[in-house]
Amino acid sequence: VQLQASGGGLVQAGGSLRLSCVVSGGTFSRYNMAWFRQAPGKEREFVAFIRWSGGSAYYTDSVKGRFMLSRDNAKHTVYLQMNSLKPEDSAIYYCAAGRGAWGSRDTSNYGYWGQGTQVTVSS
Repeated sequence: VQLQASGGGLVQAGGSLRLSCVVSGGTFSRYNMAWFRQAPGKEREFVAFIRWSGGSAYYTDSVKGRFMLSRDNAKHTVYLQMNSLKPEDSAIYYCAAGRGAWGSRDTSNYGYWGQGTQVTVSS
């Protein structure tokens, strides 16, 4: 299973970006999907989760109301729409696939990871 993340870039505070993660080599519709992020000098942290069947997503508190996670099983892709971006959102964003519990924040529950895409938000 391979994950390819894209869509990062440089944006001003208050702006928007949409990250994409395409999954290949496996049965995409069987995997729960999540996004994590890691800023320099910090641990990788959970951002958002969506179940294999879609439906409501789960977000860390700091992004609730600003980020929206969705998936298109026909395209083997998940999307993270990020609005009202803040400088503290700057990080490398990683998509991950796994079969763990709903809403899992534990990186060990995700067996497959993308290469990361850089998001930089200027003030």
